[in-house]
Amino acid sequence: MHKIIDLRSDTVTKPSPEMRRAMAEAEVGDDVFEDDPTVKKLEEKVAAILGHEAALYVPSGTMSNQISLRLLAGPGDEILCESGSHIFNYEVAAASALSGIQLHPLNAALGILSPGILAPQIRSENVHTPRTAVIALENTHNRAGGTVYPMETIHEIKKLARDNNMLFYLDGARVWNAAAFHGIPPSEIAAHFDCVSVCFSKGLGAPVGSAVVSTKERIRKARRIRKMYGGGMRQVGIIAAGALYAIENNLGRIREDHVRAAKLAKILGSCDLLDIKSETVQTNILVINLKPPLEVGKLVSKLAERGILVVPFGAGRIRAVAHLDIDDEDIEAAAKAILDIAGNW
Repeated sequence: MHKIIDLRSDTVTKPSPEMRRAMAEAEVGDDVFEDDPTVKKLEEKVAAILGHEAALYVPSGTMSNQISLRLLAGPGDEILCESGSHIFNYEVAAASALSGIQLHPLNAALGILSPGILAPQIRSENVHTPRTAVIALENTHNRAGGTVYPMETIHEIKKLARDNNMLFYLDGARVWNAAAFHGIPPSEIAAHFDCVSVCFSKGLGAPVGSAVVSTKERIRKARRIRKMYGGGMRQVGIIAAGALYAIENNLGRIREDHVRAAKLAKILGSCDLLDIKSETVQTNILVINLKPPLEVGKLVSKLAERGILVVPFGAGRIRAVAHLDIDDEDIEAAAKAILDIAGNW
């Protein structure tokens, strides 16, 4: 029986014994009544880490994104985003279905939007067209392979938004990885945005939860939207304690995942049938392009037979993600299996 090496996502991590203990011992209250002390502590800590006034704990990243978009835009408004972004591809058209918001996807190399791409798409006031209300970035960018926005680009896009009376939104599910890449505190990225979503159940290793971070006034409104979307929870300090433990103990080790993803990329780069774009290997996500005769479905199945789990990631591509449950031996074993299968195709 092979050890399972699960590289499908950084969402697959399991709570450590210490995290489970923190969850079991968490002080709780009714969070809908705003009296869960563990949730309050988490929200205050996350807001401080990200350089904002307040935060709201929510069950999922999709909910935190959708609460945020509804805070910043309304029915008939338009939000500019990158075509591979999570809010456009993986949230069941929730922006339009729940809030009447139109998403305007734009193609960008490596998933990184620029003022040159965005500026021509900002609509002038016209009775026939939606109001271009928000620019939304995803940092790091999942579908592009965990790529990171240069800080200069963030500053330039922020200025573009301000010059056009637009709001600026960050889907920062993996902003922890972006900050580690730059070697800066997360607040140096997040503080530039009007509203930010962050996730605790990816690189940080918590079992559940995300947060919306913004001004006190927006978070007051966000609490009402969360209730509307069915996200009001009761003695939720039990799971918030996992997120709190993750913030306090796992944030500093994020860069280890980047090193392991780069190690996997380097080893696999020796195979002519595997095409890895080195410029995308920036954080913990590795996208591997398969050359013929390799086939995605068949390769994924063969790897699973050996206990190596990866996911199909579009036509001719698979994805492998390093996380806190993966060590150097796992990376070496996964690389050996992939090279062996490809070499004996």
